[in-house]
Order: sequence, then C-alpha cells, then structure tokens
Amino acid sequence: MEVRRLLQSFRYAIEGVGYALRTQRNMRIHSAVAVVVVGLGYCLRLTRTEWVAIIFAVALVLVMEMVNTAIEKTIDLVTSKHHPLAKIAKNVAAGAVLVAAANAVVIGLLVFSPYLNEVRR
Repeated sequence: MEVRRLLQSFRYAIEGVGYALRTQRNMRIHSAVAVVVVGLGYCLRLTRTEWVAIIFAVALVLVMEMVNTAIEKTIDLVTSKHHPLAKIAKNVAAGAVLVAAANAVVIGLLVFSPYLNEVRR
C-alpha cells in the first residue's frame, strides 16, 4: 500500500513538470537553454565540480519557474480581480525566476569562459 502511494506521488510530480512544460513558454525556453548548456558541457568535458555548479544553476532556474507558475495559478484560483497584493506576489515570484536566471548566467560565464577562450586561441 505504501509503495502505491509513493508511486502516485511521483506521478503527480511528473504531471506537474509536464503541465509547466506544456503551458509555460518560459519553462520551455529555460529547458531548451538547459539542453544546450548540458550539451556544451558534455562537449567541453567539464570537471565534476563544474558539472555540480552547472546542474545546480540549471535546476534552480527550472524549480523557480515551476514555483512561479504554482504561485500564479494559486492566486488566479483565489481571485480574478486585480488586487495590489496579488500583483506583488506574482511580481516577486517572477523576480525570483529572474534572480535565478541571472545567477545561472553568471555561473555559466564563470564555468564556460575559460574553455571558450581556449577555443578562440
């Protein structure tokens, strides 16, 4: 019985990821960029430490995008009116995604720039 509940919770989680990918343009953009970044990392043979930084940065962006979606949908469920507090909550959630994405860009530059500088020489 316990295993069945565990498997069901995984199904719900996978449905959530699928929903975000199907309905959220930015989630698809971030996912596409993640695929490119992972491919580039593979081609450049990143070190284990570099992989940790890249994977953490990519995962943080994707997680924040899904949290942003959850917050937006919850607010939409609670009210259809344009309430100042709803606007603040949505803007702060979107800002969290922006901070995570900026962090990922900085980490990407720190990790990839030595390799790309080497290629240019």
